[in-house]
Parts: sequence; C-alpha cells; structure tokens
Amino acid sequence: MKKTILVASLLMATPSFADSASGTITDHYKTVIDRKPYNVEVCYDKQVSGDKTADALKGAIIGGIIGNNVGDVDNGGAIGAIIGGMIGHNNSDATGGTQRFCQIETRYNESSREVYSHSTITFIADGKRYSLRFEK
Repeated sequence: MKKTILVASLLMATPSFADSASGTITDHYKTVIDRKPYNVEVCYDKQVSGDKTADALKGAIIGGIIGNNVGDVDNGGAIGAIIGGMIGHNNSDATGGTQRFCQIETRYNESSREVYSHSTITFIADGKRYSLRFEK
C-alpha cells in the first residue's frame, strides 16, 4: 500500500511527467490456417509395355526342371529350358497399351482466420519513445 501511495504521490508531484506523456495501444493479429483432410480416389491412364519376358522366363525355368528329370537325354535341362521359354513366350497374354490405375489420395481443405496475437503500447515520456509488448 505504501508503494501505491508513493507512486501516486510522485505522479501528482511531477506534473511535467503527466503533461509530457502520451501513448497509443495497438492490437496485433495473425493469420491462422486450419487444414481439414479428406480422401479422394484419383484415376489415371498409364502406358504399359506388354513385356512377355517374365512369362518366357517362367516357361524356361519350368522347362529346365522338367528336362532334367525326364529321360536320359544329354543336356535335357537346356533343351527343356529353350522349349519352355518359347512356349511361355507364345502363350503369354501380356499386351501393351493403356491401363487404368486408381489410388486414394489425401487432400486438404484450408480456411484462414485472424486471431489476436498481442498488443503494444507506445508512448513518449520526457522526449524518449518507449514501446512495450503485452497480452490482454
């Protein structure tokens, strides 16, 4: 209580301070962006090559296994692999062209809003400019 009286008495005893002090208070705001996710299915067309290599390779492996296990033929595995590769290639259903692919993507709706950030008080006292930052 003594400090309050002392400050009040100092202010009243110093009329030049009260006469020379003036100030303004400014509120400052900032923009906040709210993002809300949602999912969409996105489809697109993609060019595919129609490569038959995988089917030929599978046929060669199976043909080689069969050629090694059937009969007493020299190089039966190699002959089986060649024949199996040719059959696998000829029976392949791989085709080139356009193929449709779809996938789920997450997108965002954004909305912005202004919110209070802080305030500043600026005043001049005895020829000096002062600025203080505070929150209400």
